[in-house]
Amino acid sequence: MTYRVIQWATGGVGRAAIEHLVLHPDLTLVGCWVHGPEKAGLDAGEIAGIGPLGVPATNDQDEILRSDADCVLYAPLVPNPAEVAALLRSGKNVVTPVGWFWPGPKERAAMEAAAVEGGVSLHGTGIDPGGVTEQHPLFFAGLSSAVTFVRGEEFSDVRTYGAPDVVRYFMGFGGPPEEARAGSLLRRLSGGFTQSVQMCLDALGFADAEIRPSHEIAVATAPIEGPAGTIRPGEVAAQRFAWEAFVGERKVVRVAVNWFMGDEHLDPPWTFGPAGERYEVEVQGDPGCTVVINGWTPSTVADAGRNPGVVATAAHCVNSIPAVCAAPPGVVTFVDLSLVTGRAHPDLAR
Repeated sequence: MTYRVIQWATGGVGRAAIEHLVLHPDLTLVGCWVHGPEKAGLDAGEIAGIGPLGVPATNDQDEILRSDADCVLYAPLVPNPAEVAALLRSGKNVVTPVGWFWPGPKERAAMEAAAVEGGVSLHGTGIDPGGVTEQHPLFFAGLSSAVTFVRGEEFSDVRTYGAPDVVRYFMGFGGPPEEARAGSLLRRLSGGFTQSVQMCLDALGFADAEIRPSHEIAVATAPIEGPAGTIRPGEVAAQRFAWEAFVGERKVVRVAVNWFMGDEHLDPPWTFGPAGERYEVEVQGDPGCTVVINGWTPSTVADAGRNPGVVATAAHCVNSIPAVCAAPPGVVTFVDLSLVTGRAHPDLAR
């Protein structure tokens, strides 16, 4: 069957999701919500840069709630639980890259109630968190025994992220280190990444563990050009965020992101190393493995117009929609769903 889908928000992930929705044989785009009035009334396809689709965008949330659709791909910059609960109660499944990967008991209970009331499901997924940070470690742990440690980690050049306001004001690049340390980014990120760690702990059956977050900063030693303008010496030019779980003093899970404005002119002198930008997944067990994933970062800063990590995030959400719509009502996680995979390009499909 074909599922009717609404795209909520048209930032980088939202625009890429519209492209993927159009190509998926089991999905039809029937609506689009936008944040600002300047986009209201525009065609969703034109917003995504792929030409008109006959689907006008709206910034009226009530119109979305009243509309006839099977699923909403909810992709704002910051999640609003009240919005998601309203969508669920209106009878629409929700797939999102901004939360609910492995919610705690209180958060899960609140969303379960809304989902059951609407007879639908909520699923959080994506790439980081939502893929590399829990699904991939768990998958590769399935090829091992007596697991003692798993890791999912990103190494990315933030100069390829084409959202200047997000880079400067949300991520804190180009500002003073004390401002970044005192800011809300670690807390905001912890909402999703801590769930990734907890999913690994619970699925692998580790004993009660303590999750310890950390935040490290490197500053520029010379001017660095980036999406937020010139970063001057002494300003934030690289950040590492990690969430590590310990059983006693034994580290058993590490989830981390390494976001650099390039790897020159940094203090401390961090670098990507010879492997460059990448994602890494590691399992220590019998046997262990380390997997390096390339292709989800732009090959150069100049190629950053369509960031493949953002595109992959959108694809993972889109490809999850049929399984989520077919799932029983409630909060459904990666471990609850059958295999989620892509579909053949229309030119090569049956």
